[in-house]
Amino acid sequence: MKTKLDKLREIFGSKLQENVRMAHYTTARVGGVVDGLLPVYTVDELAKAAQALWELELSFRILGSGANILVSDEGFHGVMVLNRAHNLKIRSNAVPPSVLAESGAIFGTVARQTALRGLSGLEWATSVPGTVGGAVYGNAGAHGSDVAHDLEMATILHPNKGIEALSADEMGYQYRSSVFKREGIPAVILSAVFKLQPSTREEAWQKITAFSEKRLASQPPGASTGSTFKNPEGDYAGRLIEAAGLKGSQAGQAQISPVHANFIVNEGGATAQDYYKLIRLAQARVKEKFGVQLELEIELLGEFKDEQ
Repeated sequence: MKTKLDKLREIFGSKLQENVRMAHYTTARVGGVVDGLLPVYTVDELAKAAQALWELELSFRILGSGANILVSDEGFHGVMVLNRAHNLKIRSNAVPPSVLAESGAIFGTVARQTALRGLSGLEWATSVPGTVGGAVYGNAGAHGSDVAHDLEMATILHPNKGIEALSADEMGYQYRSSVFKREGIPAVILSAVFKLQPSTREEAWQKITAFSEKRLASQPPGASTGSTFKNPEGDYAGRLIEAAGLKGSQAGQAQISPVHANFIVNEGGATAQDYYKLIRLAQARVKEKFGVQLELEIELLGEFKDEQ
């Protein structure tokens, strides 16, 4: 009897890669084996892959740059759709101007390309490491702005009702969250349109440079998941973790960064469980000292062990 993976193999042939180690595809450079990895390079391929996986009732996730996720050392039982659909259409002469970006485009690249055309509005996103799809899904933000502020429309594929276009209001945005992320609604983000404003290349690029320099000065280089925790209302996760005396703490080869305590970095050879130990340590110590429950900004995929 054919398995669901056999049927997927019949549809996609050699495009479907099997038993792939996720450490090669995540910014933290950790993560076990996934049953299947399916690269897609166009929005049509992305939609076809999602529809096939829904019809086969196979568990899957869309993978962009691999930021903001922590995949267990035990891996992920399902399929990772590696989204490489990255075309842009910059509408410089529209009133107001805008950019349409496919969901696999790196958000920072979108910001830089629009700035080079003398268009302003997305400069803050130059330091966002993930893709447009991930940013729209999680309401990514930096430097006082976020996707909710600049999104005009997102094109969403649903398993049953097909494709629809949603405004920022209809995305149900909250801090670092959308209705899709909060409620686990099955859907795939195909593309997004962002509002822009006329500017000059010099002025827009000056903002890009300033934000990039600020990021380099305040965030650690190297392998990490990005910001680990959401900032509690009226405070900063990094400040609380540092005040709890945890800056520089290590578990195996993972370390709470001495540069910015809301980043956990891979010193070389770290495991996902090392990361998880530091996550739980930070949550426990901050709760104990300040009565604040830190909420994860990253997503955990797979099984992790709480150690006594």
